[in-house]
Amino acid sequence: MSELRTDWSIDEVEALFSLPFNDLVFRAHQLHRDNFKVNEVQISTLLSIKTGACPEDCSYCSQSSINDTGLERERLLELEAVKSAAAEAKANGATRFCMGAAWRNPTDKSLDKVIDMVTEVKAMGMETCVTLGMLKQEQASRLKDAGLDYYNHNLDTSPEFYGSVITTRTYQDRIDTLSHVRDAGINVCSGGILGMGETRRDRARLLQQLANLPEHPGSVPINDLVQVKGTPLDGIDKLDAFEFIRTVAVARILMPKSYVRLSAGRTDMNEQTQALCFFAGANSMFYGDRLLTTDNPEESQDQQLFAKLGIEPEKAQVSA
Repeated sequence: MSELRTDWSIDEVEALFSLPFNDLVFRAHQLHRDNFKVNEVQISTLLSIKTGACPEDCSYCSQSSINDTGLERERLLELEAVKSAAAEAKANGATRFCMGAAWRNPTDKSLDKVIDMVTEVKAMGMETCVTLGMLKQEQASRLKDAGLDYYNHNLDTSPEFYGSVITTRTYQDRIDTLSHVRDAGINVCSGGILGMGETRRDRARLLQQLANLPEHPGSVPINDLVQVKGTPLDGIDKLDAFEFIRTVAVARILMPKSYVRLSAGRTDMNEQTQALCFFAGANSMFYGDRLLTTDNPEESQDQQLFAKLGIEPEKAQVSA
């Protein structure tokens, strides 16, 4: 079994990125096989429980009030609507139900309603995950008491490139929220977005930041930028597929026991790219035709791909 390290240097991470493609992917696959059932993929479904009108200025996001994307603002969903969506996700094979709200940070009153959602979804026998923006320590503790399994808060990119994408919250703000989540005893879900104009060194620095946290994230979402008309990043050059696969492979090597999740951007990936990502160590994915406000492949497409690859969905492992 592989040693878990939290002291990776940037030179070591860049050296991994520079390996011949076959050598890199083979090494990542060996580690993946050592730590996971290689033909199982954990299935998550993501629901937007509160859409639009976010005060942040994230250059990639359709939900920012600063970006003119034509997205309609929606109130926080009612509890019954969330329960219905979770039941449908479970019936379609999802074992984790993720709920996202377009907030800078939740108010305590809003958090009360989210806690009710977490409690109900948990009672259905699914893992629970929320992404609500920045958290205070006491808010993280309340979510833990409600039985929350995972909290998602992405670092997005490298510390050096971050200011080119977001100015309304700092990189340290994100690190602090991850610290509050970890201190509360909730599993951390944190990754980033590729294809925003960053360099390979930025991608290496992002993975270095994640791998050198006090504990590796339980889940590491790797997103390929979905370009949205009206956002500053619309029209930027697409990231090469091989570079995306390299990033997945390096994430697997640095964080051998973490779930590495194929997240946004799969609608633009062919089956061969996704298959290589699974071989390189990806073992989680978002399932369902919608990711917050962007498209995702239909369940039937994913089922067909799984059948071709001999992949089975992982069974639920819900904590008490």
